[in-house]
Amino acid sequence: MRVEVIFSNFIAIALICLLSDVVYSQTIHSGEIVFERRTNLEKRYEGSDLMGGRNRDWMKTPKIDEFVLYFNDTSALFKPIPPALEDQDREWATMKNTTYQNLEQGKMEREFNLYGTAVYLYDSLKTREWIITENRRNIAGYNTRQALWVANDSTRIYAWYAEQLTPSVGPESFNGLPGVILGLAIEDGGVVYFAKSVKPLSNKNFKELMPKGRGRSSYNSSQELFEFVNNVLSGRGGRSNAGRMLDDIFVW
Repeated sequence: MRVEVIFSNFIAIALICLLSDVVYSQTIHSGEIVFERRTNLEKRYEGSDLMGGRNRDWMKTPKIDEFVLYFNDTSALFKPIPPALEDQDREWATMKNTTYQNLEQGKMEREFNLYGTAVYLYDSLKTREWIITENRRNIAGYNTRQALWVANDSTRIYAWYAEQLTPSVGPESFNGLPGVILGLAIEDGGVVYFAKSVKPLSNKNFKELMPKGRGRSSYNSSQELFEFVNNVLSGRGGRSNAGRMLDDIFVW
């Protein structure tokens, strides 16, 4: 009888080890993700002078932009994919940032297109206080868990991350969750990012794809960049006419 118990325990331990190996083998430490961003232009430009008259028609259809996120255990690069020809007349309506995150050094590099001018930021990685919920959903074939970040009194961001994809990275400048972020959405649904596909990493040297800025177009802190952007917006009708440009830079 004792031999049978010992044998049963041995079998149980062996099964646990086997299952642990299977789970571990399913974790992914690097990859390449294509994201689709859907922007509700009517919400984005609410209160802007552009909402009046003949300009309203181009806002009725959501604008779709695509991005690719390259990632591994130490870094990530999020960059736009060139747009389809049929929507190039609305390119100006949304910003398309490029962001490189260095997880080992705790630093990031960002490129913004501000009224046709490339502006660069070199800063520390952003720290966000996440609230993890019990809500889950399937995105691009992965089981994800929802988290919430309160950006300010009027802005909440929801994120969905996949624990199977282990690096703590995501679209734009987002990070800080126990897995890659596959979905991001502002609470009012005005801007939504969702992964379309996840595949093996095709470019191990993706850091080289990050544009470099020099001189007057480069800023070494978010505060320096904020002061510059405020000056630019004040000469173009203020924040209302710029839509959510400040959010594009300082929230996303």
